[in-house]
Amino acid sequence: MASNNTLKVGLAQLSLIWLNKQKTIEKIESYIVDAGTHGCDLVVFGEGLLPGYPFWMAFTNGAAWDDRVQKEMYAHYVRNSIEIEKGDLDSICSLAKTHNIAIYLGTIERASNRGGHSVYATLVYINKNGAIKSTHRKLQPTYDERLVWSPGDGNGLQTHSLPPFTVGGLNCWENWMPLPRTALYAMGENLHIAVWPGSERNTIDITRFIALEGRSYVISVGGMMYKKDIPTTTPHFDLLIKNAPDEMANGGSCIAGPNGKWIVQPQVGKEGLFVETLDFNRVLEERQNFDPVGHYSRPDVTKLLVNRDRQSVIGEF
Repeated sequence: MASNNTLKVGLAQLSLIWLNKQKTIEKIESYIVDAGTHGCDLVVFGEGLLPGYPFWMAFTNGAAWDDRVQKEMYAHYVRNSIEIEKGDLDSICSLAKTHNIAIYLGTIERASNRGGHSVYATLVYINKNGAIKSTHRKLQPTYDERLVWSPGDGNGLQTHSLPPFTVGGLNCWENWMPLPRTALYAMGENLHIAVWPGSERNTIDITRFIALEGRSYVISVGGMMYKKDIPTTTPHFDLLIKNAPDEMANGGSCIAGPNGKWIVQPQVGKEGLFVETLDFNRVLEERQNFDPVGHYSRPDVTKLLVNRDRQSVIGEF
């Protein structure tokens, strides 16, 4: 394990076993074991990795109303989504405890407190004791994601102690939203986790920008998806193969330091676990000249309100 002033992190950039919940879980577990073998304190997986991003929307006329293809693809998606309350992540939590490793994992969550039929892009944080400490449902799905994913709430806008750091995370284009970023900064975040479906074009600019803005380390992790990765058992396989581009996601996982410089440049087209050790002292050095919620803030002039209630259709009075 890393020293008292450092943290060893693993970026798990996977090729998807697309829309197959059980096989994807098994692959995730193998990467957790690998990260544990490398002595990682934290391993990060991409957005919606379990069981996969809804790539079909972009090349099957996803906005078609009352369309058989879209209905059947959605049903397949929901069946393979994650039901946390039913124990779908129990084996992953157990591995976190066994290997004394924290995990950020992008999932597609079938939320029981919202009826169990709609899904959310949910970033799950599991601590080293194997306990799920936050489930952050993506606040604003992007573009055609809105036809598949439901909008989340502020309940998962939380940070967690992972000594010597305080970690927090956001999904994909949430990372472009200034106020959620600020909320995490204000809760002490100094190691920011940004998860993506997988593309260098997304990670190459925003990763360094957030690092400079927050004077924090930023870890961006994405997945990889190619036409050859579409399982033959997927509904409408022939249509998907006909219309899909050869490359849908090329990874782009990377790390920027608190000065905005690359520690790990975006990794493109390479599946694997990328391991790096982060020195907390560099955060303190960069906060000397800029701290966005400390000495370089004016809460008497501008202040942020955050509603962290978990939203549900029914409540108790």
